[in-house]
Amino acid sequence: MQTEEQNYGMIGEHGANPASMSAQEEKSWSVLAHLSLFLNLFTGFLGPIAALVIWLVYKDRSQKVAFHALQSMWYQVTWLVLLGVGWAFTGLLMLILIGFLLVPVMALLTLVPFVHAAYAAHRVSQGDEYRYPFVADLIEDR
Repeated sequence: MQTEEQNYGMIGEHGANPASMSAQEEKSWSVLAHLSLFLNLFTGFLGPIAALVIWLVYKDRSQKVAFHALQSMWYQVTWLVLLGVGWAFTGLLMLILIGFLLVPVMALLTLVPFVHAAYAAHRVSQGDEYRYPFVADLIEDR
C-alpha cells in the first residue's frame, strides 16, 4: 500500500492523474498535429518540428496523440523531400525550357499535402481515426 505522499506525487494537486487526457484534449492535440503542416506556408519547414514537439510532449500521455503527431511529422517530411526534389528538377529543366511545362504540375502537387492534411484534421475532429496511406503502416511497424 502506498503512503499519502506517494499518492500525491502520482496524482498531483488537481486530484487527477497528469498522464491521462480527456477525449476532447486528445482530439484537439491530434487535430493540431495534422494542422501543423500549415506552418510550412509561413516558415517553409517548421511544420514537422511542431508535430515532433507535440509527439515529444504527449507520447507518454496519449497513444492516440502520439500516433497522429508522428504520422503527421513523417507525412510532412516525405512531402517536403518530394517537393524539394520536384522543384529542383523543374528548375533544372527550365534551363532547356521544358521545365516551364512542369511548373503548373508542381504548383498543383504543392497544394496536395495542404488539402490532405486539412482533410485528415477534419476527419480526426469528427472522431474518426484517420491514417495517412503508407505512413501510418510504417509507423505501426516500428
